Amino acid sequence: MRKSIPTMAADDARQYMLNDEFEIYEKVGIPSGAMEMHFHNFYEIMYIAEGEFEILLNNTTYQLHPGDILLIDRNHLHHYQYAEKRHENCRRLLIWVSQTYLDQISEPGLNLAECFSISTPAWHFPAYHREHLTNYLMKLIDLETDTRTNPAEIRILEKSYMALFFVALNQLCRRPEFSFPTEQIHNNPMIRTLTTFINAHIDETITLDMLADQAGLSKYHFVRVFKDLTGMTVHDFINHKRIIKACEMIWDGEPLGDLYSRCGFSDYSSFFRNFKAIYDISPSEFKAFYEKDPELP
Repeated sequence: MRKSIPTMAADDARQYMLNDEFEIYEKVGIPSGAMEMHFHNFYEIMYIAEGEFEILLNNTTYQLHPGDILLIDRNHLHHYQYAEKRHENCRRLLIWVSQTYLDQISEPGLNLAECFSISTPAWHFPAYHREHLTNYLMKLIDLETDTRTNPAEIRILEKSYMALFFVALNQLCRRPEFSFPTEQIHNNPMIRTLTTFINAHIDETITLDMLADQAGLSKYHFVRVFKDLTGMTVHDFINHKRIIKACEMIWDGEPLGDLYSRCGFSDYSSFFRNFKAIYDISPSEFKAFYEKDPELP
């Protein structure tokens, strides 16, 4: 897999796609640009080529080693967890793909995003299957620098290789024998408890005292522990959860109307400001951009 792959700098904090369809990058070293909890409106696949990597996804920490694959669903909070002298030489391949593009290359009755909603997001496939998957990715990368092939043919080939990749990936993710080793998974009960509480009270005022009580810690100890674990403040975490809920409602076709209050924001201006700070577009622009084409499956 040592072909010329587009690289993303370790300190690059970008969490949005430049392409509306898919992007493939190689990233090396400690991802200093992704130290805080974040989420995005596209799917992400992380393949560990060399070294070790540790990531908190929702309420679970995954210790990744060479050959491991992590599938990150849309709007799922995650962030890198640093382990001194262990991750400096990690080399990983990142695949970002939009829901719209997966819809375009799918067929009726086929959900190519199924692999992201299976019970476990982490997998370790045997070498033969990993080579099978990365072969399709290398063909996609080769097309990026192909100046001889007709652009229309390149578009067809891109869709074909991406469809083959996701069909193979979904087939492998239906085989439980390839699921992640339990010794490399660590659940965090505090994050799980807080997430459950916030989701249940998302349309209400949620205070620091409430969450500290849920965690069974003093308020000041809770603040320090939470920041160490997630890389962000409690206030920002709650706002991220509220925006995630808003996105889900928009995807379900809910009108903007009073949506902000149903996600726990006191007024529309506060909702608008937080939404744009995270997505860099307004809620109405997000709704217009991500509404499904009625002709898509």
